[in-house]
Amino acid sequence: MFARSTTIQAQPSAIDAGIAHVRDKVMPALEDIPGCVGLSLLVDRRSGRCIVTSSWETEDAMHASMDRVRPIRDQAAEIFGGGRTKVEQWDIAVLHRDHRVREGACARAIWSKTDPKRQDAAIETYKSQALPAMEALEGFCSASLLVDRASGRGVSCATFDTAEAMEHNRDESTAMRERITRQSGMEVVDICEFELALAHLRVPELV
Repeated sequence: MFARSTTIQAQPSAIDAGIAHVRDKVMPALEDIPGCVGLSLLVDRRSGRCIVTSSWETEDAMHASMDRVRPIRDQAAEIFGGGRTKVEQWDIAVLHRDHRVREGACARAIWSKTDPKRQDAAIETYKSQALPAMEALEGFCSASLLVDRASGRGVSCATFDTAEAMEHNRDESTAMRERITRQSGMEVVDICEFELALAHLRVPELV
């Protein structure tokens, strides 16, 4: 399974309009493209950072969709306030759900980098150590790990039932992350917490 993420620097005042557009226009349009198996939307209302992620059955399907997706993406960026966009493509290495997300769910995303030669080992560490530790956090709902094998980049996203639960588990999550990245030799390059505005990634369990 594969994923394409588009990060949009939105105008905070346009975020609600952007969410409605992705839900009502973007999602149905993508579902008509062969190989697309869902979409999610993360938003940070304070900074305006929004991430739309689509999932794909195969890498070929993801690449074949590029021309059809481009105008859909450009229109969405305009609705979000015309901010700059960044497009990235990923291999979905891990996906685990404890239960389906509920209204009010939030997510903590962690971007990391490692030596590409060590990425398989890093994925196994995520499965054997990070995932069980995250499952024990208050309000845990699901977790995923997307990787770019050529560069060694990756992004882990853990979702939680409520913003309160995510706030309560922040210190425990930080301690866990520091321990595991130290053991695995990974470098954390960015962390952000989001509102999970849309969650329709129909990706099967991958652990």
